[in-house]
Amino acid sequence: MQVDKEPKSYIINNTFNQSTYNTICDKLAITDAALSSIIQTHGYPPLWSRPNTFETLVHIILEQQVSLASALSALNKLREKVQELSPARVLLLTDEEFRACYCSRQKTAYIKYLAEALVSGQINLAEMEHLPDDDIRAQLITLKGIGNWTIDVYLMFVLQRADIFPVGDLAAVNALKRIKGLPASTPKQEVAAVALQWQPYRTVATMVLWHYYLSAPKKNK
Repeated sequence: MQVDKEPKSYIINNTFNQSTYNTICDKLAITDAALSSIIQTHGYPPLWSRPNTFETLVHIILEQQVSLASALSALNKLREKVQELSPARVLLLTDEEFRACYCSRQKTAYIKYLAEALVSGQINLAEMEHLPDDDIRAQLITLKGIGNWTIDVYLMFVLQRADIFPVGDLAAVNALKRIKGLPASTPKQEVAAVALQWQPYRTVATMVLWHYYLSAPKKNK
């Protein structure tokens, strides 16, 4: 008997794109008055997306626990340094060169681990597009410096998986607490439980929350 050695192929149904995005927002608005109010006041949220590349994952790593502006500044310095931000070129940089690009010692190590994983074939970004969310998480979580928040952002922005709530994202969590009238001390587990009502479109609901957070910054302080 011949054994099929081809890799398993999965049909990924729960995704979204530009053509379905506003329709999903409308569905959420019908079932949730708070999200409806945000959309009526501020319009549809942008569809934030990024390409499935090494550079994108480096960008997300740089965004960990710092402002978006600081992360982009570091990313631009790396781009200037190596021209094309590829794993092979990044691995040629010294720690001093990373430091000159505003990368901390810790994030320098994370970026190098990621580059080595891609060069060695331990991780294949193209294959991620055909895997279920849990399998992607199981692979990426093994890399030093890549935790659940980084994976959530990758799933949401890059692969456009529709049902992710990033419980480690302060902007999303704080916006949810405000629109639902929850105390600031509400633990993340309870916040995540509230977000369950938005299944199977928690990613899009989160983008509405981010839109609110950015559109009404004074109210979120």
